[in-house]
Amino acid sequence: MMLNNRLVVLENPKSPVAEAYRIARTNIQFAAVDKELKTLLITSSGPAEGKSTTAANLGIAFAQSGKSVIIVDADLRKPTQHKVWEIDNIIGLTNILLGDTEIATALQPSPMKNLHIVTTGPIPPNPAELLGSQRMTALLTSFREHADIIIIDSPPIIAVTDAALLAPQADGVVLVVASGQAKIETAQKAKQMLLNGKAKILGTILNMVEEDSQDYYYYYYYGEGSGDKKKGKKRGHKAACL
Repeated sequence: MMLNNRLVVLENPKSPVAEAYRIARTNIQFAAVDKELKTLLITSSGPAEGKSTTAANLGIAFAQSGKSVIIVDADLRKPTQHKVWEIDNIIGLTNILLGDTEIATALQPSPMKNLHIVTTGPIPPNPAELLGSQRMTALLTSFREHADIIIIDSPPIIAVTDAALLAPQADGVVLVVASGQAKIETAQKAKQMLLNGKAKILGTILNMVEEDSQDYYYYYYYGEGSGDKKKGKKRGHKAACL
């Protein structure tokens, strides 16, 4: 399987970026210490902020720690995971939701034996209706029986209602924000929309930080919108940790 350079944790595990993802994985686990983390939803405020790449690399980081992982592409409007992993997108999430196939059939292997991917499958005309259905709720429960952690790659929170429908059903949510691209007001709006939907925000990942940047800050939020946060400084990473 030929892989592209998006999968940095797999392809270049000793790089600073890969280390940032592993730190993010650890912080996610600490943030969810009061509840078993089985389903983790990754979203962003807008398009092209790197949420799908983040979901894939976090999945690899969890798999490297010994956990069995399923990455589910739930972005039924602009699917990306099949491109990240360079696999086909013929059978996937929509087929399972419509009762055309079983989870085991839709699971696609990765270079890691304990990590599998479920692509979107055919794009439906009614993504929000499918993702907000009782069948989707039941499916998330079923996924829990197939792996230690399920990482859900959802659409951006502001653009459509899909992420808002899925977020409350996940054990935790991570918001991906692109450095120099997303406006602070937009990121804050995205966070508030998640909180309004009773989602449990575990943290925010600052993505696409320039390699030659002298400094960057990362924020790690506690609880469900308590407002408490701790701020730290790192140097030289493209992806900031939680």
